[in-house]
Amino acid sequence: MDNTKTKHPVNNIQNNIIYFSDSSVKGIELPTCFTFPFYYEPHPLTKIAAAELQCYLETQTDLHHNFGLTKDQQGLVIGKMFGVLVVQDKEGNLGYLSAFSGKLAGSNDHPKFVPPVFDMLIENSFFLKEQETIHTINLQIRKIESDDNYKNLKQDLERSNALSIQEISDLKKQLKINKAARKKLREEQKNRLSEDAYIYFEADLIKQSLHDKHLLNVLLNKWGQVLREIRSGMERSEAEIEVLKNERKERSAALQKQLFEQYEFLNKDGDKKSLQSIFNDTTFGKPPSAAGECATPKLLQYAFLNGYKPVAMAEFWWGASPKSEIRKHKQFYPACTGKCKPILKHMLEGITLDEDPLLKNPGENRELTIIYEDDAFVIVNKPAELLSVPGIHIQDSVYTRLKSAFVNIEPLMIHRLDMSTSGLLVVAKTKEAHKSIQRQFLKRTVNKRYTALISKVMVPAAEGEIVLPLRGDLHNRPRQLVCSEFGKKSITKWKVITANETTTKVHFWPLTGRTHQLRVHSAHEEGLNAPIVGDDLYGTVSERLYLHASYLEFVHPITKEKLSFEVAEDF
Repeated sequence: MDNTKTKHPVNNIQNNIIYFSDSSVKGIELPTCFTFPFYYEPHPLTKIAAAELQCYLETQTDLHHNFGLTKDQQGLVIGKMFGVLVVQDKEGNLGYLSAFSGKLAGSNDHPKFVPPVFDMLIENSFFLKEQETIHTINLQIRKIESDDNYKNLKQDLERSNALSIQEISDLKKQLKINKAARKKLREEQKNRLSEDAYIYFEADLIKQSLHDKHLLNVLLNKWGQVLREIRSGMERSEAEIEVLKNERKERSAALQKQLFEQYEFLNKDGDKKSLQSIFNDTTFGKPPSAAGECATPKLLQYAFLNGYKPVAMAEFWWGASPKSEIRKHKQFYPACTGKCKPILKHMLEGITLDEDPLLKNPGENRELTIIYEDDAFVIVNKPAELLSVPGIHIQDSVYTRLKSAFVNIEPLMIHRLDMSTSGLLVVAKTKEAHKSIQRQFLKRTVNKRYTALISKVMVPAAEGEIVLPLRGDLHNRPRQLVCSEFGKKSITKWKVITANETTTKVHFWPLTGRTHQLRVHSAHEEGLNAPIVGDDLYGTVSERLYLHASYLEFVHPITKEKLSFEVAEDF
């Protein structure tokens, strides 16, 4: 390796830096730029470092953390993101640092790993002291809530409230029936009775109406009194709970603010910025939970504090995947955007990075083929890596190309395909066609079929249905999460077409149209548990994403004829 010295023996550890041996890095060139953290192919040096760290994780017996890899471990399963940072020390010796995101076995202090930017768990820290105070407040709240008298009153309130709602509802229904009966009597007697007789008749109906209103008022007053008496018996306890909750809220907010100020991040020039100041100008306005606890900021902080030059970074997942996310054991992942991007923008200031691939246009020289066109709409076969509509940095897209090709016609996008997905896309040429076809998409009467190559071998002719609730990952866009609480229902039917030695070709029929639906349904452990080949978000990078919109069927907006279009995949 040019201009690089190494120390011996292998894994010689000094100040948390693990030095490479000459033989392990022989012939490997140093990168000319530092890794772009949010989209990268791991450098050979980081692969060596990650392999050594993974070997340690496989053989160590001291961490006492349940990664979910063996059945005999007890406790909550928590997989972890680990990071390695290849560095040069002041003498030019080459080695690497290791870190984990968050805490490991409830602690920040573990040999072989760099410390956190700020250790809130050190003995007698302000964080632990204040946490103890907040814990005491929680105990006081639970004590009041578990008092027998308070519990009985609370149960009485719930029962009485439910009973009052039922009784009032039943009476209102009866009064509505009475009102309808009076209306019918009026219509029947209006032309039968004399004028004087009808006046007396109407007066009697009015009395009945007033009586009904009186009954309702009596019932409302009765239950109002009952509920007020129960609540009055609870007032003292409720007031105490409210005071304690407000104190807890204020203390938690103050503690969070104090923590934000304690986290100060360095860059190569030694400039410091607190966590709060870093996030002041972001969409959130304040740091999200656990910001600053990820592996890469820890690694860079330790490198700058000790005068090490960052060379390359990589992060990988170790352990079982969380239920909400898609994480594969030992697989490399980019740094998260929501928590890390603002921090790393400061920490990497002045360091030349690999080019951001999101600024490139990978679809620039790929042909967009029109396979059908009439006065109402056009069907195109979108190549992989071409945007459907213009992006923030890239204007080239299906929309801009069609707009350039059309004369005095504004393309109206009805649906979209992910940039990396190829296949059929319908674009309207008139407002009427746009409205008609879009309504068909919304009513789910459009028949869509995708073809994908997934990264495992499946049983021939197997088929099924995947139902998972999906929502966006606010802290790691554009990734999606499986979330039973806030996710929207998503449904996909699938069927195996052919199985190869290591992959399987599958047909997908999305019955809903959520973002990344097919990619998540394929990769998630409750779906097919096999990422689509080439999926750089939920799987591993390949020459392309092997997902193709191969079939489209809908009703023509003018002729009302059912049309179908099919373009076979090229894989």
